Amino acid sequence: MEATDIRKYAQLMQEMGLTRLEFNGKEQTLCLERSAPQAPAAPVVQAAAPAGIPAAPEAPADGGYISIRSPMVGLFYAAPAENAEPYVSVGDRIQKGQTLCIVEAMKLMNEVSAEEEGVIVEICAANGQMVEYGTELFRIRR
Repeated sequence: MEATDIRKYAQLMQEMGLTRLEFNGKEQTLCLERSAPQAPAAPVVQAAAPAGIPAAPEAPADGGYISIRSPMVGLFYAAPAENAEPYVSVGDRIQKGQTLCIVEAMKLMNEVSAEEEGVIVEICAANGQMVEYGTELFRIRR
């Protein structure tokens, strides 16, 4: 089964509000499952940066940022290897085509690249976190 087929099934799940979809073919079985929507989390209170340390850039109040979303269901990895430096950090200036992370799906490592240049404002997924199709991974300010 091709990755494009899996993406189509994941999109179908999202459109129909399904939490589980199982497909049995002649030689393969595919099972996609996502968790049910959860209640909104409590607001996060951030402490001010200590004197002399610059604070991380914040997302514009009008929502004027670019959202990078997961192209598939899989595991989010911020770095190319377990002990390696992450591809990007908050505050980094990125270029179009630059690798931002990896989403592992069915033992395949899929690089997610920037579609536009800008500055990383927020990394929305934790390293090793399971992400769904369309999950917001990064927020970028132009």
